[in-house]
Amino acid sequence: MLPRVIILILGLQLRSCATDLCNWTGSGFAAGVDSRIVLQVQLRCTEGSVRWIYPGQALRVVLEPNLSTARRTTVCIKPSPSLRGASVFIERAGELELLVTEGGRTEQQVFCFRADGPHRPAIYLQSSPQSVGSWSRRTMGFRYELLSNRSAAHNVGHTGLQASCQPCNNTQLLMAICNSDFVVRGYINKVSHDSERQTSLVEVSAERVYWQRSGVFEQQAAVSGSPPVLSWRGHIHTLMQCHVKPGDGEFLFTGSEHFGEAWLGCAPRYKDFLSVYQTAWAARQNSCDFPLD
Repeated sequence: MLPRVIILILGLQLRSCATDLCNWTGSGFAAGVDSRIVLQVQLRCTEGSVRWIYPGQALRVVLEPNLSTARRTTVCIKPSPSLRGASVFIERAGELELLVTEGGRTEQQVFCFRADGPHRPAIYLQSSPQSVGSWSRRTMGFRYELLSNRSAAHNVGHTGLQASCQPCNNTQLLMAICNSDFVVRGYINKVSHDSERQTSLVEVSAERVYWQRSGVFEQQAAVSGSPPVLSWRGHIHTLMQCHVKPGDGEFLFTGSEHFGEAWLGCAPRYKDFLSVYQTAWAARQNSCDFPLD
């Protein structure tokens, strides 16, 4: 791997590319003309995407978000399914580390790394020599997210996004309803398992969606009935080792959203949550106000 790393470090020319704040789509034609050119992109959001059409020799993506709050110190990337014939490196403290090997399987995988220190996190994509110069229409890239220490602590494992199986205590639960990407009250319809990813997919029918960061939960009309009745439906991911099973009772689902997927956080039975919240409210220890029905 050392010669490949040296190629990236000693790229003789860095050519900056025009981009918007969050996403970049561009071509590698310039690098095809001169193999010494390393295209450089700067992105200033905490999440977005990179699409490299006709990939050339190398692409350097610098993440420099405009943050007025807590620093993001963990970077997660989800390679596109077409990321073949390329290696992905991360730059930390001025040195490159191999993250994804050329020809490695990346489908549905998320790779995370810490980005502490004074240097801005950067990601390198390097095409294989066979890919450069072929100019068949190819597109490779990835989606990225920058996470804060707090969210990364229980959502990011060594090789990707994870979810905690430990039950939340009262303090964690009260914080979860204030800080989660989604808070939903509803029932478990079905649980399916993916043995390859070692994850479970929980199908939820929601009585109420208090809030959500994106459209993970959608309203659907009942098949029969006039007038049609709208209900909320959605799916939440968790680890297979958590052994989530369909069951009776109403739950309050909380969690985080990553790359368009909902990941389970605290999920107490709704009646248990009410007891915890009302006790905290009476003692003025609740972290935020929550709408009680």
